Amino acid sequence: MNHFGYKQDQLFCEETSVEEVARAVGTPFYLYSCRTLQHHFRVFDSAFAEVPHITCFAVKANSNTAILRLFVREGGGMDLVSGGELYRALKAGVDPAKVVYSGVGKRDDEIDYALQTGILMFNVESEQELERINARAQRLGIRAGVGLRVNPDVDPQTHPHISTGLRENKFGIDGEGSLAAYRRAAGMKHLDVKGVSCHIGSQVTKISPFIDALARLKELVRQLRSGGIAIRYLDLGGGLGITYNQETPPPPADYARAIIGAAREMECTFIFEPGRVIVGNAGILVSRVLYTKENGGKKFIIVDAGMNDLIRPSLYGSFQHIQPVTRRERAEITADVVGPICESGDFLAKGRTIPAVVRDDLLAVMSAGAYGFSMSSNYNSRPRVPEVLVRDDGFTVIRKRESYDDLIHGEEIPDFLQR
Repeated sequence: MNHFGYKQDQLFCEETSVEEVARAVGTPFYLYSCRTLQHHFRVFDSAFAEVPHITCFAVKANSNTAILRLFVREGGGMDLVSGGELYRALKAGVDPAKVVYSGVGKRDDEIDYALQTGILMFNVESEQELERINARAQRLGIRAGVGLRVNPDVDPQTHPHISTGLRENKFGIDGEGSLAAYRRAAGMKHLDVKGVSCHIGSQVTKISPFIDALARLKELVRQLRSGGIAIRYLDLGGGLGITYNQETPPPPADYARAIIGAAREMECTFIFEPGRVIVGNAGILVSRVLYTKENGGKKFIIVDAGMNDLIRPSLYGSFQHIQPVTRRERAEITADVVGPICESGDFLAKGRTIPAVVRDDLLAVMSAGAYGFSMSSNYNSRPRVPEVLVRDDGFTVIRKRESYDDLIHGEEIPDFLQR
């Protein structure tokens, strides 16, 4: 469920006209629905109400502090992969006891920051990382909560660039070697072995890969406990998909029912790391048509948002539905929707059947709330766009549009070039 829809042929977000926001802030911009964000979080979290659990939002999906604050107010924790994401989560008011830290390349300063903050646990991705966290914890005179991210070698049946649980992927510790790694961790004085973690991929649209991964983790947990290692947390990661086009992902209630049924007797606190399923369909990217043209019979719609604003179509060949902000009788055309970036890979859609548009028409790129702004860049020295949050019939700019001065912030011309 999302709160984007037409009223008298004008696209609205909740009770707010998208065109009205465009007049106020300019284009392009990201627009999020507060009601949708709240609803999606509550639906996911409540699906697991009968078991001890922590819903740790995946900050990488959308890291705006206002949105993180919204989830904190709903009782959520955070799953993060960098010191910067930890900083954002703390600024949003997260309880460090509800924070898990994943990622294959944690630096010493990031480890120290998380240790000093008092996070729940690190999801450790290699034996060398175990050693490093133990050494940093010893230096600080504390014990670090850890869980090993186990690679279950399960095919999530998603795009290869967002698959993370296969043997060939860079993430986690091989399932066959994980028992030995756990025994080694248990012998390190400054580690508190708390949990087992896995994450098989993103935009997964079937339940069966999650259940396959869980079955392998259950056996590992049984072996660890029989060997005297008290596992208290089971982190099943995120990855539940959404509908971009024709996908039919399971609703959170079905996902929860299957997980709870398969793991009811495990007697642990479950950790989930939803990202896309919470924010994906809660946001859109609004762009303005600059030009239309035709080359050798091929039609192009040139808009003011590009791959620097939303890279998913260029990076993954992903589908994002695009629709006019003002609905009216129009002929349909087949065209590429492209941006202003000087790259042939700069497109939002290719060969898309879309209502014919003219200069200054507004287009809404739907399902852009996840991995949209958070993956954006300043490529071609383009200022990053504003983010706007709608609540009922009002809106707030929760991130201002960058200025040209922002583009060169921190740069310095050395003295020898001044002369």
